[in-house]
Amino acid sequence: MTPASKESPTPEGPAVRRRSVLGAAAAAAAAPTLLGLGGTAAAAPRRTPSALPGGGDLGPNVLVFDPSTPGIQATLDEVFAKQEKAQFDSGRYALLFKPGTYHGLNAQLGFYTSIAGLGLSPDDTTINGDVTVDAGWFNGNATQNFWRSAENLALVPVSGTNRWAVAQAAPFRRMHVRGGLNLAPAGDGWASGGYLADSRIDGTVEPRSQQQWYTRDSVVGSWSNGVWNMVFSGVEGAPAQTFPNPPYTVLSTTPASREKPFLHVDGGAYRVFLPELRTNARGVTWGNGTPRGTSLPLSQFYVAKPGDSAATLNQALAQGLHLLLTPGIYHLDQSIQVTAANTVVLGLGYATLIPDNGVTALKTADVDGIRLAGFLIDAGPANSDTLLEIGPAGASADHSANPITVQDVFLRIGGAGPGKATTSIVVNSRHTLIDHTWVWRADHGDGVGWETNRADYGIRVNGDDVLATGLFVEHFNKYDVQWYGQRGRTVFLQNEKAYDAPNQAAVQDGDVKGYAAYKVADSVTTHEAWGLGSYCYYNVDPGIVQHHGFAAPNAPGVKFHDLLVVSLGGKGQFERVINDTGAPTSGSTTVPSTVVAYP
Repeated sequence: MTPASKESPTPEGPAVRRRSVLGAAAAAAAAPTLLGLGGTAAAAPRRTPSALPGGGDLGPNVLVFDPSTPGIQATLDEVFAKQEKAQFDSGRYALLFKPGTYHGLNAQLGFYTSIAGLGLSPDDTTINGDVTVDAGWFNGNATQNFWRSAENLALVPVSGTNRWAVAQAAPFRRMHVRGGLNLAPAGDGWASGGYLADSRIDGTVEPRSQQQWYTRDSVVGSWSNGVWNMVFSGVEGAPAQTFPNPPYTVLSTTPASREKPFLHVDGGAYRVFLPELRTNARGVTWGNGTPRGTSLPLSQFYVAKPGDSAATLNQALAQGLHLLLTPGIYHLDQSIQVTAANTVVLGLGYATLIPDNGVTALKTADVDGIRLAGFLIDAGPANSDTLLEIGPAGASADHSANPITVQDVFLRIGGAGPGKATTSIVVNSRHTLIDHTWVWRADHGDGVGWETNRADYGIRVNGDDVLATGLFVEHFNKYDVQWYGQRGRTVFLQNEKAYDAPNQAAVQDGDVKGYAAYKVADSVTTHEAWGLGSYCYYNVDPGIVQHHGFAAPNAPGVKFHDLLVVSLGGKGQFERVINDTGAPTSGSTTVPSTVVAYP
């Protein structure tokens, strides 16, 4: 989301928003370790690697610190100077802090930069200082602060409040802020995030000018305001349900969640911790001592480096190794094939996969427990039918006890150069958990145009019993989200329709004006969703009319809660919110039209 003009930048006022056209140690034991009472079962035994080695160093763009490391602040400043404005550059960095206490640091994060602690709990690694995202590089506009993350640290902010002014693809996970958290840039300029999970904020979370936000399975001292769409599930200290005024959608628990895998150290060796599955989850996973889950030594991972081919990555997977993608760009001439149950593919520092010849970047088999996390897929110039495929067509296995998870996996079509993909993500496997994704057909950068970065569909869900927590899907030529599976659930959606539609005919869906942002197929009999927002800003042809943001069958088992549509500055209009229900948007006032319950 990248507005370049808006009304009222104050925390209380609605905001007009639109895009600007601006432009290691190899590991010790070979066996997994179960940690915590009730830990999940260890991964299935894997064949001993016969050719490619497991483990190894993490490469030059993973910077590891301990409390005795000299010049930490200077190193942080050097990385930030490279990455502050590098929205579409190739630099990728992971900043990792070993357990201990650090003093007087301000880690400012730019593009493609991740910061994380290496303990089992955030409180193992304490920074007396800040992890800061602000928007000075963009004149106080935070709506292009994409692709950065903070994870597994405790912060004691210098001023008492840490600033995390972000937009999409910028997760704040497994963090303990011993103070407050400000989600807006200095001066309360435009902000359009965001995602927070498995975190404890002792003080007040201040969204201020943030237009939408999703918080999952966390603890907050208090929450101060909302602009358009604030959604909470499983959050202790969340405000009461009051949508649309204030715009709070509140679920007491999250139906199912399994936190993202993360790197940690144990006796000087790197391991990867795999948190266990929770149902009806609430609060953090790490609050009562050792977290529950499985820890795998790095020797069970192929530590991939930029320049590794798809054939090499597939050889490692065929040997039974997991993949750890170190920061950088990986060009693929064939699909990465994840076929073994319980395989982990974990990226560091926004490692980026680019399919060069129209292939699908990554495909999984229909097996239990695959975990995909922490990487970016960038469409190549040759059209890919799909960029990410979860399970083959017709997948039908029951994965309820051990689902496939897709977390902090982001997809981009255009922006860094011409790219095309017919459908970005196809989910065929049942019970898949999609936990925080941004699927973006770029509206600015290089290689951007109605046909230049053509991408008709964002996410298509064919599998039954799929749960999405934190969907950000934007600007597709046709449908942004299509749902064909039964018993699907979505908690939070942020969507913008494509700005650059040339005319009404280009977005006409048969007899319907405009493609819905989120469409549930007519064959679906059971579906439920909470806290969905769709915005239009048709700046090429402001006369375009979008009939509705959401489309679904009229069936007793299909239910929607807390919906909104917004016309940004009057560039295009919505006639209804969902199907034929809801008031039209009005003029150029940028005031949401809402529906609290449907039907």
